[in-house]
Amino acid sequence: MTIPSLELNNGVRIPALGFGVYQTPPDETIAAVDTALATGYRHIDTAAVYGNEREVGEALRRRGLPRDEVFVETKVWITDFGFDATAHAFAKSAAKLGIEQIDLLILHQALPSEFDLTIQAYKALEALLADGRVRAIGVSNFMPEHLTRLLEATSVVPAVNQIEVHPYFRQSELLALDSEHGVLNQAWSPIGGITFYRDGSHGSTLEDPVIGGIASAHGKSPAQVMLRWHLQQGRQVIPKSVTPARIAENFAVFDFELTAGELAAIDALDTGVRGGPEPEQITRENFGVEIPEA
Repeated sequence: MTIPSLELNNGVRIPALGFGVYQTPPDETIAAVDTALATGYRHIDTAAVYGNEREVGEALRRRGLPRDEVFVETKVWITDFGFDATAHAFAKSAAKLGIEQIDLLILHQALPSEFDLTIQAYKALEALLADGRVRAIGVSNFMPEHLTRLLEATSVVPAVNQIEVHPYFRQSELLALDSEHGVLNQAWSPIGGITFYRDGSHGSTLEDPVIGGIASAHGKSPAQVMLRWHLQQGRQVIPKSVTPARIAENFAVFDFELTAGELAAIDALDTGVRGGPEPEQITRENFGVEIPEA
């Protein structure tokens, strides 16, 4: 089947459902991406800091699909922020992926304590966009204050903001702000499976009775219900798995529809508890990782 697509703010289209490789070991990445492509996924999301761009590229070559049929997204890590460093980060990622043009290149985090570097990094993305080396640019894990500061200092509105969104952490204010500015919300950890709950009071979204009840009503799995929730609310969604059955299950979400009441019931599960690191605490000292050359 053909996956529905969403239009970015510069007219480029992105599949509504993508395939992520966060925390996928390099030695498992080729098989996972190849399985996803064989299943029908046409958007692959990786990042320099994941350490598996080279394997994503190898999977693309082995599958042999026309380049314009697969939307490739990757991210620049904070240790490569700054105009020249970010331009070189593109070159490293493109070489590892084995492609000349990256469909979507985004900044992986903001650096709140060194926001000038964040601005310079984004201006490098703008230059890459102008040169045609990327088709769209964006950000990830940018909170409202980060997005506001970025918009004031740059010219190109980000095409996407990839953020943690799942039923236990909806980030409604940020979702609304992104939409107001024409920034597509991309959901990482869309079913909450790779987050952790600091206070220990919340279990897995996969075992939530509300989600389970909705899943039973539709003859679907809890994961499929959560992915459908994102899609019906206009978010681009990036589930990840290395298990062929789960990869296929996550793809089978276009043959049913949740009611307005069911969507609202899932919205009401929001706890306000973030699973990933606090964006304000991201510094090069705490999270610095050197990204190898290609």
